[in-house]
Amino acid sequence: ELRIFSTVCVIEIKYSWVFNGRPSFLLQDTRRFVSQRTGNLYIAKVEASDVGNYTCVVRNMMTNATAYSSPTPVELRRDAVMGEYEPKIEVQFPESLHVTKGTSVKLECFALGNPVPSITWRRTDGNPLPGKIKINHSNGVLEIPYFRPEDAGVYECVAENSRGKNVAKGQLVFQRFPHFISQWVQTLKDVHMAIEANLQWECKASGKPKPVYRWLKNGEPLVPEDRILVEGGRLAVPRINLLDSGMYQCLAENEHGAIYASAELKVVASSPDFSSSPVKKSMLIQRGGEVIMECRPHASPRASISWRRGGEFLKDSTRRTIMGDGTLRISNISESDGGRYTCVARNPFGTSSSTGTLVVKEPTKITVPPLSVDATVGESIVLPCEVSGDSSLDPTFKWFFNGKLIDFNRQDHFEMIGVGSAGDLMVRNIQLKHSGKYVCMVHTVVDSVSAAAHLIVRGPPGAPEGLIVGEITDSTAQLSWESGPDNHSPVTTYSIQARTPFSIGWQAVRTVPDSVPGQMFHATVIDLNPWVDYEFRVVASNNVGVGEPSMQSKQIRTKAAVPEVAPGNVSGGGGRRGELVIQWEPIPEELQSGEEFGYVVAFRPLGTSTWKQTVLASPDASRYTFRNDSVPPLSQFEVKVGVYNNKGEGPSSHVVVVYSAEEEPSEPPSRVWTRTLSASEIEVYWEPITQTASSWKIIGYEESDAEMVRVTDTAALLSGLKGSTVYLISVRAQNSAGAGPSSPAVNVTTKKPPPSQPPGNIEWNLTNSKIFLSWEHVKAMGNESEVTGYKVLYRQNWLGKTSVVETNRTSMALQVPSGEDYLIEIKALSDGGDGSSSGPIRIPKMSSKRELFLSFTIHRIHFWYNRFKVSRVPSTKFCLITMNPTGTMCLLMSVFVFFRS
Repeated sequence: ELRIFSTVCVIEIKYSWVFNGRPSFLLQDTRRFVSQRTGNLYIAKVEASDVGNYTCVVRNMMTNATAYSSPTPVELRRDAVMGEYEPKIEVQFPESLHVTKGTSVKLECFALGNPVPSITWRRTDGNPLPGKIKINHSNGVLEIPYFRPEDAGVYECVAENSRGKNVAKGQLVFQRFPHFISQWVQTLKDVHMAIEANLQWECKASGKPKPVYRWLKNGEPLVPEDRILVEGGRLAVPRINLLDSGMYQCLAENEHGAIYASAELKVVASSPDFSSSPVKKSMLIQRGGEVIMECRPHASPRASISWRRGGEFLKDSTRRTIMGDGTLRISNISESDGGRYTCVARNPFGTSSSTGTLVVKEPTKITVPPLSVDATVGESIVLPCEVSGDSSLDPTFKWFFNGKLIDFNRQDHFEMIGVGSAGDLMVRNIQLKHSGKYVCMVHTVVDSVSAAAHLIVRGPPGAPEGLIVGEITDSTAQLSWESGPDNHSPVTTYSIQARTPFSIGWQAVRTVPDSVPGQMFHATVIDLNPWVDYEFRVVASNNVGVGEPSMQSKQIRTKAAVPEVAPGNVSGGGGRRGELVIQWEPIPEELQSGEEFGYVVAFRPLGTSTWKQTVLASPDASRYTFRNDSVPPLSQFEVKVGVYNNKGEGPSSHVVVVYSAEEEPSEPPSRVWTRTLSASEIEVYWEPITQTASSWKIIGYEESDAEMVRVTDTAALLSGLKGSTVYLISVRAQNSAGAGPSSPAVNVTTKKPPPSQPPGNIEWNLTNSKIFLSWEHVKAMGNESEVTGYKVLYRQNWLGKTSVVETNRTSMALQVPSGEDYLIEIKALSDGGDGSSSGPIRIPKMSSKRELFLSFTIHRIHFWYNRFKVSRVPSTKFCLITMNPTGTMCLLMSVFVFFRS
């Protein structure tokens, strides 16, 4: 075991150790530990590698000053062997420690022993350790940051090895009120002072019990004497000298601890020196102005100051004053004050001087200032600003708007248009926000002048405020409001707008008075619809324009009333035999005027006087059908439709004449015959029925098989059928009353399906503007229609218009424009229709013979692969794997390699 002791110091310091003079500090582990309470270095079990010299390093955490101890040698004894023994705790924390809320607590624990003991921590009450704890230095230090009441308790350090264990305990007590020095109230600061100056330092600390103070200089107690006065936390040293320089510490301590503050005193003694603060070499000042020439040499002790102009020393006068700090002040300057001025500084250690030149300039004056002006929104104006002054001075113009500097790079509305002695401001497309105070400020190197003007912007009025809806009837509403800002132009009129769930946006409404003058803040809205939700807003106008609308009012509903609008477009007719169908346009919800809205339908045979009525209690109703088998077909009826709601019955529509339903056709169409077009299409024909067979107009015919097809002509094309299939077809006439009897069924058989095999082994060649195509003949199967020819479809790219050419041969030439890509498909033709397509073949545009040859070569490779399904092509050194897009890309790459070879 080994303990190496350090020197204990009252100042807050950090301990480290250096081994054999190495540049880095000794690392701590389970075997080596440095206590920050004692400074001692502990080695639990000494090994041969520990032999050497150890140096203690002490660092002042306040000043960063570092001190080193003399080396302490460690030698290994050869005459004895240390046997194994149980842990012996050498470093442990106090048995009781009072801790206040929010502070950080560090507990140290380290044990000697052989084998090297392990260190663990625990709480005796069985609670787990706080999750915020930090354990470092191989478990030798336990830190609890931000101490809380729940962290209080008894903590144990357990040191254990194979020979046994040892335990150290300590209690952390939560201290509600601190009983130690908490912090400095007033501390020290480093000072540099001239020789013979008076030093005054004071430090104050808070704590319980009240702390006492001690002073140290360079780590040694400061002994009061005739010149050094110490009174508690106060230190006074009058007329300091060079020997008083050094590091001073103020300690505040009580029975619970101590804190300290450090500061350095540097005493300076030197002759006057202007190197860092010379008199300003050149000073420009306007005639009639005032100049202050500073003279601030570095000197210790302080130098006496005098000024001279040329060879003449200056004295105070009515216009010239040498102030206590050596500054020369000259007021009401004239041209004769120009020249060279020298500041002379003297102290016991020497004399020095510094010279500057005063140049008198004519003052700058604003000859054309900006003038206050009125403007209207959207206009552009110019505010002038022109100056006169010394020709050798370049004026700089700045403009301020309402106290803020205008940044012309960020403002679209402002532009400086003046040059030279003019700095005019243009305000473009003026808005209301541009009203305010404008200041033109002109700077030169010697003076600064300014002039101000006000811009008043007249615009449309602001939004009216405080809109209130008063008394409400079924068609009127009382409104009142307050005026908004008039934007410097009086309001001339107000207009009212309304919005309902049925309107498109805001709509103007009629009011009493019809035109509301600008001095009136109330109006009555008229001609409103009963039982409708309304919102209102007010818009003000003046001579400049129409302003922003007010906030909308709360939603109100007008009172209910008897409906006033009758249904429109009353009509009817149609239906089945014995029916009278009556139709009308429903009344919109906004015109229904109240709840329980419905319709009253009235009708009577033409020429009679008695009305039949029925009530429909649905506001959405638009159709009524009266059924009576005794009603003759196409009888004439007088019809009208009225409205009602819970307030009463409203008006009825005009009387219109409506026909009852007609009678369905009584006979079927005659002479039905068919013609087979292909495997999927059949044409059907028939003779129309006579007019006497129907009491009204024929509106169509129905053809019947598995499905019905309705047409208005006497012929029909049936498509989407199956090939080689027998179909039964019949036809019947139809009018508004229904369908008549069906004709006798006719048998018809579709043709055989077209060939399912597409044209194969397609070859193409492109020469100039012709595409030469060839393909193999398609042979139809036994259940397919024979091939009668071929159809070639071609188009430019995917979106071009498709052209079609038919031929009965297996080759052809297409005349096409050059310089475009083409897509080509080929189909076989037969009586059963078009056969399967070959699929699109892309023929790229060719711009050179080399590309043409490449395209042809690629096509030939396709031909060999499709025809013989080979994996090796004659006269080439590459394989075709697939014909999908990836395979095509690989093929192109192989062809380019072929050309290079």
